Amino acid sequence: MTEDSAGAPHRPPDSQWYDNEAGPLVRPYAMTGGRTRPGPSGVRFDLIALVSLDTGAPDVLDDTSLGPEHRTLIELCRAETQSVAELAADADLPVGVVRVLLGDLLELGCVTVSRPVPPGQLPDERILREVIEGLRAL
Repeated sequence: MTEDSAGAPHRPPDSQWYDNEAGPLVRPYAMTGGRTRPGPSGVRFDLIALVSLDTGAPDVLDDTSLGPEHRTLIELCRAETQSVAELAADADLPVGVVRVLLGDLLELGCVTVSRPVPPGQLPDERILREVIEGLRAL
Protein backbone atom coordinates (compact mmCIF):
# COMPACT_ATOMS: atom_id res chain seq x y z
CA MET A 1 0.00 0.00 0.00
CA THR A 2 1.32 3.45 -0.87
CA GLU A 3 0.34 6.97 0.13
CA ASP A 4 -1.10 9.64 -2.14
CA SER A 5 0.02 13.29 -2.13
CA ALA A 6 -2.23 14.09 0.86
CA GLY A 7 -0.68 11.28 2.90
CA ALA A 8 -3.80 9.08 2.76
CA PRO A 9 -3.29 5.38 2.06
CA HIS A 10 -3.73 4.50 -1.58
CA ARG A 11 -5.06 1.04 -2.34
CA PRO A 12 -4.60 -0.71 -5.65
CA PRO A 13 -7.86 -0.66 -7.66
CA ASP A 14 -8.14 -4.45 -7.77
CA SER A 15 -7.97 -4.93 -3.98
CA GLN A 16 -11.17 -5.47 -2.00
CA TRP A 17 -11.68 -3.43 1.15
CA TYR A 18 -14.66 -3.07 3.39
CA ASP A 19 -16.22 0.35 3.51
CA ASN A 20 -16.05 2.51 6.62
CA GLU A 21 -19.62 1.66 7.69
CA ALA A 22 -18.77 -2.05 7.89
CA GLY A 23 -16.45 -1.44 10.82
CA PRO A 24 -13.50 -3.63 11.74
CA LEU A 25 -13.43 -7.17 10.49
CA VAL A 26 -12.68 -9.79 13.16
CA ARG A 27 -12.14 -13.37 12.07
CA PRO A 28 -14.18 -15.98 13.95
CA TYR A 29 -11.07 -17.81 15.16
CA ALA A 30 -9.92 -14.61 16.86
CA MET A 31 -13.14 -14.51 18.92
CA THR A 32 -12.67 -18.07 20.13
CA GLY A 33 -8.91 -18.09 20.55
CA GLY A 34 -8.59 -20.60 17.71
CA ARG A 35 -10.89 -23.12 19.40
CA THR A 36 -13.58 -24.89 17.41
CA ARG A 37 -15.25 -26.88 20.19
CA PRO A 38 -16.73 -25.86 23.55
CA GLY A 39 -14.52 -26.37 26.61
CA PRO A 40 -13.71 -29.60 28.43
CA SER A 41 -17.27 -30.02 29.74
CA GLY A 42 -18.14 -31.72 26.44
CA VAL A 43 -21.64 -30.23 26.35
CA ARG A 44 -23.26 -30.21 22.93
CA PHE A 45 -25.05 -27.03 22.01
CA ASP A 46 -27.72 -28.14 19.56
CA LEU A 47 -29.38 -25.36 17.60
CA ILE A 48 -32.57 -25.81 19.61
CA ALA A 49 -30.86 -26.03 23.02
CA LEU A 50 -32.28 -23.33 25.27
CA VAL A 51 -29.81 -21.04 27.01
CA SER A 52 -30.72 -18.85 29.98
CA LEU A 53 -28.79 -16.75 32.43
CA ASP A 54 -28.08 -18.65 35.65
CA THR A 55 -29.81 -16.78 38.47
CA GLY A 56 -26.98 -17.65 40.86
CA ALA A 57 -24.31 -16.62 38.35
CA PRO A 58 -21.42 -14.52 39.56
CA ASP A 59 -21.22 -11.02 38.13
CA VAL A 60 -18.71 -11.59 35.35
CA LEU A 61 -19.36 -8.48 33.29
CA ASP A 62 -16.30 -6.92 34.95
CA ASP A 63 -14.20 -9.99 34.16
CA THR A 64 -11.42 -8.86 31.83
CA SER A 65 -10.95 -12.36 30.41
CA LEU A 66 -14.34 -12.13 28.72
CA GLY A 67 -14.52 -10.63 25.28
CA PRO A 68 -17.24 -8.35 23.97
CA GLU A 69 -18.92 -11.33 22.31
CA HIS A 70 -19.24 -13.09 25.68
CA ARG A 71 -20.82 -9.96 27.14
CA THR A 72 -23.24 -9.71 24.22
CA LEU A 73 -24.40 -13.29 24.80
CA ILE A 74 -24.85 -12.61 28.52
CA GLU A 75 -26.97 -9.55 27.78
CA LEU A 76 -29.09 -11.47 25.27
CA CYS A 77 -29.66 -14.26 27.81
CA ARG A 78 -30.47 -11.70 30.50
CA ALA A 79 -33.45 -10.48 28.46
CA GLU A 80 -34.98 -13.95 27.88
CA THR A 81 -34.22 -17.61 27.38
CA GLN A 82 -33.15 -18.18 23.80
CA SER A 83 -32.06 -21.03 21.61
CA VAL A 84 -28.50 -21.27 20.35
CA ALA A 85 -29.73 -20.42 16.84
CA GLU A 86 -31.52 -17.29 18.11
CA LEU A 87 -28.43 -16.17 20.03
CA ALA A 88 -26.27 -16.56 16.93
CA ALA A 89 -28.72 -14.54 14.85
CA ASP A 90 -29.22 -11.81 17.46
CA ALA A 91 -25.48 -11.50 18.14
CA ASP A 92 -24.72 -11.63 14.40
CA LEU A 93 -22.12 -14.34 14.97
CA PRO A 94 -21.54 -17.74 13.33
CA VAL A 95 -23.17 -20.63 15.21
CA GLY A 96 -19.81 -22.35 15.71
CA VAL A 97 -18.43 -19.27 17.45
CA VAL A 98 -21.53 -18.99 19.65
CA ARG A 99 -21.18 -22.63 20.70
CA VAL A 100 -17.57 -22.11 21.81
CA LEU A 101 -18.41 -18.88 23.65
CA LEU A 102 -21.38 -20.52 25.37
CA GLY A 103 -19.06 -23.31 26.50
CA ASP A 104 -16.90 -20.68 28.20
CA LEU A 105 -19.94 -19.10 29.87
CA LEU A 106 -21.26 -22.49 30.98
CA GLU A 107 -17.93 -23.35 32.63
CA LEU A 108 -17.96 -20.00 34.44
CA GLY A 109 -21.44 -20.78 35.74
CA CYS A 110 -23.05 -17.85 33.92
CA VAL A 111 -25.59 -19.75 31.85
CA THR A 112 -27.65 -22.90 32.01
CA VAL A 113 -28.51 -25.08 29.04
CA SER A 114 -31.62 -27.20 28.66
CA ARG A 115 -32.78 -29.24 25.75
CA PRO A 116 -36.37 -29.60 24.60
CA VAL A 117 -37.70 -33.14 24.66
CA PRO A 118 -37.05 -34.78 21.28
CA PRO A 119 -40.28 -35.43 19.34
CA GLY A 120 -39.58 -39.17 19.39
CA GLN A 121 -39.78 -39.18 23.20
CA LEU A 122 -43.05 -37.27 23.43
CA PRO A 123 -46.15 -39.31 24.27
CA ASP A 124 -48.35 -40.36 21.40
CA GLU A 125 -51.07 -37.81 20.59
CA ARG A 126 -53.70 -40.57 20.67
CA ILE A 127 -52.81 -41.39 24.28
CA LEU A 128 -52.99 -37.72 25.30
CA ARG A 129 -56.44 -37.38 23.70
CA GLU A 130 -57.65 -40.46 25.58
CA VAL A 131 -56.38 -38.99 28.87
CA ILE A 132 -58.15 -35.70 28.17
CA GLU A 133 -61.38 -37.50 27.31
CA GLY A 134 -61.07 -39.57 30.48
CA LEU A 135 -60.58 -36.44 32.59
CA ARG A 136 -63.60 -34.78 30.98
CA ALA A 137 -65.70 -37.85 31.74
CA LEU A 138 -64.97 -37.43 35.47
